[in-house]
Amino acid sequence: MSLTEIKQRIEAEEKRVGRAVGSTKLIAVSKVQPLDRVTHVLDQGHRMFGENRVQEAQGRWGSLLDRYDGIELHLLGPLQSNKVRPAAEMFDAIHSLDREKLARKLADLAQERGQCPELFVQVNTGEEPQKAGVLPEAVDAFIELCRSIDLPITGLMCIPPVDEEPSLHFALLRKLAERNGLTGLSMGMSGDFERAVALGATHVRVGSAIFGEREKTA
Repeated sequence: MSLTEIKQRIEAEEKRVGRAVGSTKLIAVSKVQPLDRVTHVLDQGHRMFGENRVQEAQGRWGSLLDRYDGIELHLLGPLQSNKVRPAAEMFDAIHSLDREKLARKLADLAQERGQCPELFVQVNTGEEPQKAGVLPEAVDAFIELCRSIDLPITGLMCIPPVDEEPSLHFALLRKLAERNGLTGLSMGMSGDFERAVALGATHVRVGSAIFGEREKTA
């Protein structure tokens, strides 16, 4: 599937459900992709990319940020507390805020720097023990905590269980966001991004459908 086709499908779904065209942002998930595949997408004019690890992103994007204008980077994977500063300096958005310690470190750094990346609270909508994220029943209190320390929250993010209907999780995420006055919804991947668009996603995260299957790492 080409980048152009994915963008056309997102636009078609926006039109079908009565959303404004362009209201869904496409994050090209470039994690573990070889450089030539990433530059191919950059050369097509796309500028919004997602990475899972701070160190990998630093190694990949240091030179690309000098070669291409307007790149916007989103951290999608878990953020370790000791990587908060480099993450905040490199990424325009962080989609994996999921615990108080991390929130407080981000808040302290935001006060120090006078700026903060866009922040999405990761919600473990499937309540999977092996997966990161705030449990649904704890979301309201966590957002209240973040706001009490002046940490700006853009929206919520989820990764549904692989064996469940994703639309149910997207609908839950939307309900939690609306209840807390949040408009950002980071949800939907290569296999279900159209269903996410239909349920109000503001950001969809598409990797393999754009780049092909990721190369294995040692």
